[in-house]
Amino acid sequence: GDEIPDSACYFHAQFRRQNPCPMHEDYEILRTSGRGVYLGTVLGVRSLYTESWWGEGEMKFNLDGDKDYPTICGTGTEDYFGGAYDWMAGGAYNTYSAPYMGMYHVIAPDGRYNSQQRFSLYRWHIPDPIRFESDLKVTIQDLGWRGDRTYLPRKDDFFSMAYWYQTLPTA
Repeated sequence: GDEIPDSACYFHAQFRRQNPCPMHEDYEILRTSGRGVYLGTVLGVRSLYTESWWGEGEMKFNLDGDKDYPTICGTGTEDYFGGAYDWMAGGAYNTYSAPYMGMYHVIAPDGRYNSQQRFSLYRWHIPDPIRFESDLKVTIQDLGWRGDRTYLPRKDDFFSMAYWYQTLPTA
């Protein structure tokens, strides 16, 4: 009665940070091997540019041996975290909270783009679990515009917590 089956999954959490993110490289939120289910992401971003917008990067989930293309590829940071049009309403950023996603902290001294912005966001995969059998890599592009509003790779400060259940052993 007290034995834990080999198929049992254990709760995991991992913090990562890159300051700055290397240009032309996706920010890696998690890389793990084994069987499990991805629960969610907390992401913090500190824009290292002025006159810029950072939130256009695609969220990518490489599952079970994906090499060149991820099984799941989002349409941008705003969409993954449940926002749109860079979270603007009334000419300024707005925080919001929903059961599975939200933006709970924003610092934008001018209210928009002409300052080094800071954001904290979350997304839980409770209604849409991401299951993996052999391996998982979760990344997000550091992509947005700089100055002339041309979409380009960037070098911002990203930090994250990844949450998942997984069989052991885990690196």
